[in-house]
Amino acid sequence: MADNQSLTGADQKMRKSLEVVQRELVTIRTGRASPALIEHMKVDYAGSVLPLNQLASITTPNANMLVVQPWDKSSMNIIEKAILKSDLGLTPINDGRMIRINIPPLSEERRQELLKVVRRRIEEGKIAIRNVRRDALEDLKTQEKDKDISQDELKHLQNQLQKLTDAFTVRIEQAGKDKEKEVMED
Repeated sequence: MADNQSLTGADQKMRKSLEVVQRELVTIRTGRASPALIEHMKVDYAGSVLPLNQLASITTPNANMLVVQPWDKSSMNIIEKAILKSDLGLTPINDGRMIRINIPPLSEERRQELLKVVRRRIEEGKIAIRNVRRDALEDLKTQEKDKDISQDELKHLQNQLQKLTDAFTVRIEQAGKDKEKEVMED
């Protein structure tokens, strides 16, 4: 049934939007070292933009340090620059064999900056969800116009689509609240 495909497609796209937001929130640092902070960071290497975890191993020898060991030593400088350019506020130490990144405790000012980043990412996720809803609504209205579905079916599907949108919006907001709580604790 064509109408069901619109909702199924919207559900899949909303699910992907939620996953993207969750993945981005993991990269926002708290006071603890975690490879997830930098593993998906984009690095321009040999004409390609690759995630850092495809260029190096990332380990956490202790709770406040990350160690990046590039597989190709010639990539050390570009990895270091990518870390410096990120909005994470981290300072890499390149010793020629590996890159060490100390994770300093968060100051109150830095926590507030990170909260703004979290809220911006949550808002971007909610916008993505609303865009998926808009596209699905247009598709449903086109189906009704083409007489593929009736007006009653259209109303029913619009209600289902709104419930779906509301559910994903709540999940994104909850992910944001959880991350805000994590940023504010030590």
